[in-house]
Amino acid sequence: MFAYALLRKNSKREIVWNTFLKVSKGSPVIRLRALEQIEAWGHKNITAMNKATFEITKESWLTMRGDCVVAVGASKGAIDLEDGFKRVARSKGAKISVLFEVDGFREEAVGCGGPGLSFEHPTDLVARKGGYVCGRTLMIGSDKAACDFSRDFVRTIQDPRKRIRISLIAEF
Repeated sequence: MFAYALLRKNSKREIVWNTFLKVSKGSPVIRLRALEQIEAWGHKNITAMNKATFEITKESWLTMRGDCVVAVGASKGAIDLEDGFKRVARSKGAKISVLFEVDGFREEAVGCGGPGLSFEHPTDLVARKGGYVCGRTLMIGSDKAACDFSRDFVRTIQDPRKRIRISLIAEF
């Protein structure tokens, strides 16, 4: 078996692009992986009760109607994601994982990418259980919506002083 890895980081060290080439039974298999790091904050109005989506936003304010929001003041919206990440996430059959870390709590959601993702929205990233796609969509077919996050995690992110580290991982 032969394996090759390429690591590339941008000037802000925000994206990691790994390309793996594995030869198995005479046929090459190429695997691409891209990582985005986002920093965001908690907010007193986070309820995380939405049953279909969860959202990360660059906006710093939040009303009680925003029941899908799980992080505010994010360092990136959909349009800000690196081209390498977008390329991998738009691949047919791409898998996207979102990992949240705050005060020892970890939450992870996994879903699908695909060619329909445009990543055009300036402030929002939305993960959806369903298949609806727009410029805000980060992934579809998510195994979690906001209501599926642990209530201990939600209580923690209701503190506006809590910094949330978010990792977006796209693989194909």
